[in-house]
Amino acid sequence: MSNAIIEAAVAALSEKLDGSDFDGSARFEIEGEGAVMVDGAGVRAAEDGEAADVTMSAEADVFQEIMAGDLNPTAAFMSGKLKLDGDMGTAMKLGGALS
Repeated sequence: MSNAIIEAAVAALSEKLDGSDFDGSARFEIEGEGAVMVDGAGVRAAEDGEAADVTMSAEADVFQEIMAGDLNPTAAFMSGKLKLDGDMGTAMKLGGALS
């Protein structure tokens, strides 16, 4: 696991979600790197086995494109670049907060 990539993901998500009203829990699995958890406590590196309302997984480059605003999360999902497991409503709320 690359701590630098996870730390950058935590920073990017924290900045994107600052001031948002996202009230669920989401886990981002960055393939080959680790995971990031977003919930009421904020954004942090996820612990192994930590559960969330929705788990999203993608390759690191796809995640970076979403964070940079170059790839819409819905478009990433529809094209198969972003996989979801769990509550679609929570994923939609988070997608709205990231836009």
